[in-house]
Amino acid sequence: MPTAALTYSSTKLLPLRLTTTRTFINAKVKWVRDPYLDTAVEKEKNLNPLLSLKNLILSQPSKTIPISTAAAHKDRLRLPTTVRKFIQKYPSVFKEFRPIKKLALPHVKVTHQALIVHNEEARVFESAARRREAAERVVKLLMIGGARRVPLHVVDGFQFDLGLPHNYVLTLLSEFPEYFQVCGMDCKDSNCCQTLGLELISWRDELAVSATERRAMGVNSERRRGLRIAFPMDLPRGFDLDKRVKNWVDEWQKLPYISPYEDAFHLAPDGDQAEKWTVAVLHELLHLMVSKKTEIANLYRLGDYLGFGKRFKKALVHHPGIFYISNKIRTQTVVLREAYRKNFLVEKHPLMGCLAIMQKSVFVLSLILHSGGALSTLHCKSLIAAGFTGTDFQESVLKWSNVRLFNHGMESIC
Repeated sequence: MPTAALTYSSTKLLPLRLTTTRTFINAKVKWVRDPYLDTAVEKEKNLNPLLSLKNLILSQPSKTIPISTAAAHKDRLRLPTTVRKFIQKYPSVFKEFRPIKKLALPHVKVTHQALIVHNEEARVFESAARRREAAERVVKLLMIGGARRVPLHVVDGFQFDLGLPHNYVLTLLSEFPEYFQVCGMDCKDSNCCQTLGLELISWRDELAVSATERRAMGVNSERRRGLRIAFPMDLPRGFDLDKRVKNWVDEWQKLPYISPYEDAFHLAPDGDQAEKWTVAVLHELLHLMVSKKTEIANLYRLGDYLGFGKRFKKALVHHPGIFYISNKIRTQTVVLREAYRKNFLVEKHPLMGCLAIMQKSVFVLSLILHSGGALSTLHCKSLIAAGFTGTDFQESVLKWSNVRLFNHGMESIC
């Protein structure tokens, strides 16, 4: 990522002043790679398209689908290659076969092992409490910036990160008519057809409290507007912040915190206070994601719709101690720094547990297939780096692949 030019105030900000303007100095802050957060992103390589294809297959009455039919959904599934090459890359999840019928086309189905993990994922979704929690995350998304309605294609971009089930409008949101309704938007798509959106039926004051506000209020405190809340910051090793910029950030942190659920577009867009509100919006959006990260394109798409323009981009670049932009897996992913310790989530959502089983098991079998059935010391170290402990490693391999481990030195390593 190229060095970004930042503009920061050269005058000392008054802690109790609601700042709407500023004078500027030029400072440059290099993007510094964070190997731990890059690992957190890279561990989920191809997980989104893998789950999308798996869900498409299992949504069919026969639980199978012709490969040619799946190929027609390649762009929507965001497959990085052809369907046939993709399923061949993940033999632990997909199996190609040809039905007994004469002249039948090649089909693909989900393996028994992957079905076990899918059923565990479905069990999480079937919990009434988890379904309401997922619906409330969508409610909060619709309330960001006081929007109340968002185009469905924008919500779709966050589906995986919000932990929403396949075909979530019908399978989840329809259960909460008191929350949502599908509506027509004023804008049109590329085919000049009216865009559909998701609209909030009524405002939910009890949900319009950000994670930052909850942390600042504590258990017994009442919510108060205008609190001077500082965002947690964790600058990466090797990051050298200009002293003048550091002074600006210290004073900027003392500005009043404006809730991301308020409409603060009346503030001067280039002011310090407006930037703090923009950071609050991005911070809360990432908190809504079950993995506390999402592709940068999803944030920009929502920001453009809400009217933030280039402010999302500026805020992400200006505050590398709050947000990290990873360039792994052929895209840019924004990670909320405070949510991670090294490459592990501090608070793991139950759904992330199912996804972790899937991604680790795929990784394990991939190593086994490439090792001819015997795992070397190097393989074990790779598994440790991916987050396996000894018991976790043994049980996952045996349950997933039924392959015996022949390396006698493994137990001392894992």
